[in-house]
Amino acid sequence: MNEAIGGRRQAAGAAIELAGVTGGYDGAPVLRDVSLRVPAGRFVGVIGPSGAGKTSLLRAVMGTLPRSRGRVTVGGRAVGANRPPVGVGYVPQVETVDWGFPVTVEDVVLMGRVARMGPLPWPSRVDRRAVAGSLERLGIGDLRRRQIRELSGGQQQRTFLARALIGEPEVLLLDEPTASVDVATREEVLRYLVALHREGVTIVITTHELNAVAAHLPWVVCVNGGVVAEGPPAAVFTGPILSRTFGAEMRVVRDPETGTLLVAEGGRAPFAA
Repeated sequence: MNEAIGGRRQAAGAAIELAGVTGGYDGAPVLRDVSLRVPAGRFVGVIGPSGAGKTSLLRAVMGTLPRSRGRVTVGGRAVGANRPPVGVGYVPQVETVDWGFPVTVEDVVLMGRVARMGPLPWPSRVDRRAVAGSLERLGIGDLRRRQIRELSGGQQQRTFLARALIGEPEVLLLDEPTASVDVATREEVLRYLVALHREGVTIVITTHELNAVAAHLPWVVCVNGGVVAEGPPAAVFTGPILSRTFGAEMRVVRDPETGTLLVAEGGRAPFAA
């Protein structure tokens, strides 16, 4: 059973709920008997070592985790196998995208509009205006005709964020959204996500950046095959909990100048922010 830390959960209804979810790929299950409740409007960071099941957890919510059993609901509606739930936007890891595929930025973002485009197989002027607005909001409106293979890592990340947001999701799932981008882009992406959260969007992100990202989120879920612990960083970022999560000795110190929690592995200096 996962350890709930930091007080009672919010009274709001659940945006996402997993009950007894087990699933994996060709070998042994990656997730084992996972139960997790994400209240509507929460901003959650999922942390854990490589292979711990962070991406698999998002795939379970999307209904695309193979060989899975258990129950997943989004907004109170059951999620079926290979049937992505309505009202959920998903941003994959940029490393998993085939960047050689010949599509433009505009084409990629239009993919997120398909469910709203009606019976005709081509986009209307309304659809293209929506794409333009989404790209402008993320500061990449001038890139709409560019091939995705020509983009920088930060531009690629913003393109797929625009694709997820054009569907006006109530829940947004992002897999390592700050990986492979520079510090300035990382901070810009996080500021944008904070703004979306203030608008009422439920956000779940996976991240390996404990000090730079996870320590600044309001709620953290530690995963390693199952949910080890969850709660605000001040409660979750302890040596014992992180050591259990990462399977290695971890220590937590507090920056004497800023008071910020910093995580280090074993006897090493704290991870760079």
